[in-house]
Amino acid sequence: MKCGAALAWDSDLVFTRFIEDCGVRCELVTPHMLAAPFYRGSFVTLVIPTGFGNPAFSGLLPALRASQGRIRRFVERGGNLLVFGAMSPNEEAYDWLPFPVRYHHEYFRASVTLDDEKDGHILEDFDCSAVECDGHFSEFDGSRVVEAENGRALMVRHSLGKGTIYVTAIHEYPSRRFIRSFCTGDTETLF
Repeated sequence: MKCGAALAWDSDLVFTRFIEDCGVRCELVTPHMLAAPFYRGSFVTLVIPTGFGNPAFSGLLPALRASQGRIRRFVERGGNLLVFGAMSPNEEAYDWLPFPVRYHHEYFRASVTLDDEKDGHILEDFDCSAVECDGHFSEFDGSRVVEAENGRALMVRHSLGKGTIYVTAIHEYPSRRFIRSFCTGDTETLF
């Protein structure tokens, strides 16, 4: 089994350390690397952190759009993709994904339920009666995994080829078990 992730961001983040503390090798991939046609990373999971859609936080969104074909192929060939909240009122911040997603930015705390128990371990380290969120999804193609008490979708899953995409507006690090599980596979996939 292989265990490895790439974290796409402009510079190193504490999230990188968290992933490594979960027992997963983590590589920083800057926007320039992500968009460069000659970049060839190999990993199990690509992680897009919270704030990717807000230019005040990151310059990642243009690189994601420029590499949307490569991202699609990465997932189709067996790579996993974990995408967090855009932290932006731009409802088109997810237009680089290979399926439609409409995100509404709004910071709130909610009691959540798991629609799919298989994926429930993402929240096992948290009190599900008070989970921090940075938005919700009003439109998406895929399975609802986590929702707020008022029915707002907070995490969705979409399968594509041999890979899986999770998109979440939960404003917390996922559980350590989820990170280890989602970043472990039989092989690493070339990006």
